[in-house]
Amino acid sequence: MFSALILRSAPQERVSKDGPARSGDIWSILRDAAARLLRMRAAGLGVAALAVLAPAVVQAAEPWGIPHEKPVVLKGRVVEALCHLKGVCAPDCGAGKRQLGILEADGRFRLVGKGQVDFAGAAPDLAGFCGREVEADGLLIENPAITLFFAQGVREAGSSAPFTPTDRFKTQWEARNGAAPEWWRADPESNAILAENGPLGIKGLLPQPKP
Repeated sequence: MFSALILRSAPQERVSKDGPARSGDIWSILRDAAARLLRMRAAGLGVAALAVLAPAVVQAAEPWGIPHEKPVVLKGRVVEALCHLKGVCAPDCGAGKRQLGILEADGRFRLVGKGQVDFAGAAPDLAGFCGREVEADGLLIENPAITLFFAQGVREAGSSAPFTPTDRFKTQWEARNGAAPEWWRADPESNAILAENGPLGIKGLLPQPKP
């Protein structure tokens, strides 16, 4: 939810491949990824259409046109990011309320920044695999600012079953709030925070007017 709010209110700033990393770059990368996905869906460019446009590329993950993206299937153990990096742990990996990642066999930690739902993460989809080995199909974004993994599907390691789409956030959100064309605009928690603190997160601070 915090990620979704930041994505909605973040200033329109691009990440330069040559510029230094900044603390806000992660939100720019996440916001741009969701925006690109929305534009592709609006244009009707789904998996089938992309397959026709690029028949030589055989990948399960759907390209989203994000700079530095690479379709991969990650194999590793689902861990809670804060627990793995700082030793601050919660039962059951936070039960879907904490940021999760995948720890590969070689020790590399991959932060899972997004799922299939626009402006939402994949924690609800990965939480049930806490501490277990999985295969996650998606896009590895190796931006110089930060490396993120956007999971499009997940399954138990070694399974031959199809990947389960990482869209559980939407199912859970609609069970609480009802259906909405754009959940992030209708979300009562986000709207309450915006009403209290403003679109930039600081009371009284407003965005610069567009020329």
